[in-house]
Amino acid sequence: MAVSLVPKISSFLYWVAFLTLVLNVLSSVAVKHDNFKTCAQSGFCKRNRAFADAVSASSPPYLYQISQGTATFTNGQFRATVSKAIADGATVQLPLNITFLQSGLARVELDEERRRTGDIELRHGSKARKERYNESPAWALVGGLDVDASAKLAEESRNGVTIIDFGEGHRSTAVIRHTPFSIDFQRNGDTQVKFNNRGFLNVEHWRQKIEKEDVPEGGAEKPSEKPGAEDESTWWEESFGGNTDTKPKGPESIALDISFPGYENVFGIPEHTGPLSLRQTRGVNQDDFTDPYRLYNSDVFEYELNSPMTLYGAIPFMQAHRKDSSVGILWLNAAETWIDITKKKRSGPKLDTDTHWISESGVMDVFVFLGPNPHDLTKALADLTGNTQLPQQFSVGYHQCRWNYMSDEEVKEVDAKFDKHGIPYDVIWLDLEYTDDRKYFTWDMDKFQNPMAMHAQLDVTHRKVVTLIDPHIKNTANYPVVDELKKRDLTIKNKDGNTYEGWCWPGSSHWIDCFNPIARAWWETLFKPDFWKYSTYNTFIWNDMNEPSVFNGPETTMPKDNLHHGNWEHRDVHNINGMTFVNATYHALLNRQPRKPHRPFILTRSFYAGSQRLGAMWTGDNLAEWGHLEASLPMILSLNIAGFPNSGADVGGFFGTPDSELLTRWMQAGAFYPFFRAHAHIDTRRREPYVAGPPYTGIMTQAIRLRYQLLPAWYTAFHEASMDNSPILRPQYYVHPGDEAGFGMDDQFYVGSTGLLVKPVTRAGATSVDVYFADDEVYYDYFEYTMYSKKGFKTVDAPLNKIPIFARGGHIIPRKDRPRRSTHLMQYDPITLMVVLDKAGNAEGSLYLDDGETFDYESGAQVFARFIFSKDSSSLTSQDMATTGSMTKSYRQEMSKVRVEKVIVVGAPSRWANKKHVTAEQGSKTIEADMQFHPASGNKAAWAIVRDPGVSIAKDWKINFL
Repeated sequence: MAVSLVPKISSFLYWVAFLTLVLNVLSSVAVKHDNFKTCAQSGFCKRNRAFADAVSASSPPYLYQISQGTATFTNGQFRATVSKAIADGATVQLPLNITFLQSGLARVELDEERRRTGDIELRHGSKARKERYNESPAWALVGGLDVDASAKLAEESRNGVTIIDFGEGHRSTAVIRHTPFSIDFQRNGDTQVKFNNRGFLNVEHWRQKIEKEDVPEGGAEKPSEKPGAEDESTWWEESFGGNTDTKPKGPESIALDISFPGYENVFGIPEHTGPLSLRQTRGVNQDDFTDPYRLYNSDVFEYELNSPMTLYGAIPFMQAHRKDSSVGILWLNAAETWIDITKKKRSGPKLDTDTHWISESGVMDVFVFLGPNPHDLTKALADLTGNTQLPQQFSVGYHQCRWNYMSDEEVKEVDAKFDKHGIPYDVIWLDLEYTDDRKYFTWDMDKFQNPMAMHAQLDVTHRKVVTLIDPHIKNTANYPVVDELKKRDLTIKNKDGNTYEGWCWPGSSHWIDCFNPIARAWWETLFKPDFWKYSTYNTFIWNDMNEPSVFNGPETTMPKDNLHHGNWEHRDVHNINGMTFVNATYHALLNRQPRKPHRPFILTRSFYAGSQRLGAMWTGDNLAEWGHLEASLPMILSLNIAGFPNSGADVGGFFGTPDSELLTRWMQAGAFYPFFRAHAHIDTRRREPYVAGPPYTGIMTQAIRLRYQLLPAWYTAFHEASMDNSPILRPQYYVHPGDEAGFGMDDQFYVGSTGLLVKPVTRAGATSVDVYFADDEVYYDYFEYTMYSKKGFKTVDAPLNKIPIFARGGHIIPRKDRPRRSTHLMQYDPITLMVVLDKAGNAEGSLYLDDGETFDYESGAQVFARFIFSKDSSSLTSQDMATTGSMTKSYRQEMSKVRVEKVIVVGAPSRWANKKHVTAEQGSKTIEADMQFHPASGNKAAWAIVRDPGVSIAKDWKINFL
């Protein structure tokens, strides 16, 4: 018999209560702020803000200093003990370790000796671990930790100050001041990052609670009236939304101020709405926020715009940028974290940006990145947390989803209508309702009577199915998954060590604990077709609700005093929890074809630093409003520069019904999201592209086909991201780091290294947009070759049927111009090269291809060509850059049939006007091909087209234009 959430009420009343709860959550017209804490309602945030204010208002005694005689430096590591002064002359010992890495990064770790050794007492008979959580690196980091043994003490080190030179050419320096404790990080003698220069360092040490009178539900202990005493009102039990957090370890927050002198713009720390350049959070100006940015993965329905509120994921990586200089920090802490940002003018013409990082628990573990440019930061971050997964090629295509396609016949009908209207797509998605009563790994056989016939129809065009699998497992009788989950004791536990029970979509639910390696191994067995009937190897996975979302939990998530594998409290691991679930699913998909593994595809809502290794993400439950379309751009750009490029937003908006204009403009913008999926709530009107009718269906079809035309460029950008985690969408400052006018710009972007500049239309009724050109290089309208060659804003026409796209001179863009129904059907299609000449008459680009499915590319089954057009030689060459291996020969032979079909040269020189032919050389073969020249007209550039030069992309070649 199923265990009822409230055993003494009838099953009927249980379901009434559950449905009422769900409807209350879903019926909101906007985010319910009362469900989520502000800083003032979060005890540790409130305490640390008050501490910072007190420090700023006075000259406090030195609370933190390096204990005399404890500092040592050897083999690239500085070790010492920081002592914290507390009452009655006592001190708390905090082990400090600063490691200088070969990558040029510095790592600062600070722990608490007494908790580290377990010399504390837990309250309430808790089974929780006594240490501060220190296992975030095991989940987030994959490398980049080799120590820089060449780091050395500088000669000017003296008593009370240790100076260490490190990095390439010893151009980086750490100035460690012992009393009061602080660190300045310099590059070429110029201070870039400061730790604790404002004195906000605060490590809440363990202390014994002196029991007082009981505090009523929702109340707080009365603050001490002793002058100068700490406010103890939120040290211990803390209540919010009807839940009381027992806090068995007492207060244990850790906080630090980090300043960026001379840097006015800081970026990153997704996921939030609001501008790419992060706002101040202490309410100085009208547009400032009054609360800090919050990182606490949460299920936020209908999230609001321009807010520092928490959302579904957390990447605690921040970049600071000024003219031709970038630095950054990674705050590696998985607990709830708040970040204050303020900007002040201290010296010189630029503002300083001051940040204040506050985490509820765990150790301090901070990486310092000294740049000097944005690419250096993302590359160094990738060395630590890993590169973007090279996805299966199908996932770069268009995805069609809604909650829900209700039967296999409906899926086949939608599939057929896409073909009828000539609209390409690659994936159709199944939300909750495909399951039998919301039990994952089952099918509702009344609705999906013949899933294999559905798969067979999709297989004809090599299309895929993605199905929802969430971490909450329905707690009901006769369900083998939950029976095994409980039998094997693989669940997340409540504070008493018993299986935790909460509410989510299935009703009463339990949650798999994917921190447990045994749980992960068991999870793998569930995805094999012999267990999960009617799934196939072309079935891929959507991990939603993995924050985790708990409808009746505090802040719609799990109590912080729940326990995970190893007896770590949920408060310690919350922001990593979602990633552990995706990690388990990733390996489950990887191992379902052990003889020939295929790359998994997984979409996740919750994420952390390192999640980019495992799949794609999307920005959650947005609204069908113009403001949400506009907000999607800075949100996705923020994710790209913070290391998670494979990101997107629900095209059309999840909640509500977009009008035809909004849906069309969103489809045009979505065609330039790295992850391109349309999605809608179950209560919204149907909105597949073919539903809208003319002219909208035709315009949306053009946008989707443009995505497929540029598939080689997109896949090449994904390959580049898989090598060094380069952003797939790049903001202005990333591409033009010296152009101050573009630093805060977030409504236009570049696609990878293609030179394509895109300015989506995000305003109702707009028929033109103001595009910013950051330099005097020539830019060409992608469709008609109109030239723009002057720096600054230019108003360009953007009627409904046009996406403002511009090709920057100096780039070569690979395309496939033949429309097909899916990406797989394009596999052997010929290539078109769009050569966009710069003012000097040169251009470069690249093309990457592999089988789009397996890991054979690691054994050399790849084509990676570099294209160079040289004005001096009037030639276009292709040079092999591929990794070779055991499969190189066979794959090159297979791909020899893929030829260059056309070469389009935009900005062609006038001396070609009378040219009718070019010669192409490949190996011992020389071919003469036709060329047609089109002269310049008005503002439109001259262009030339070479048809069928007879060269294969699998070998080096050269085309001579003179």
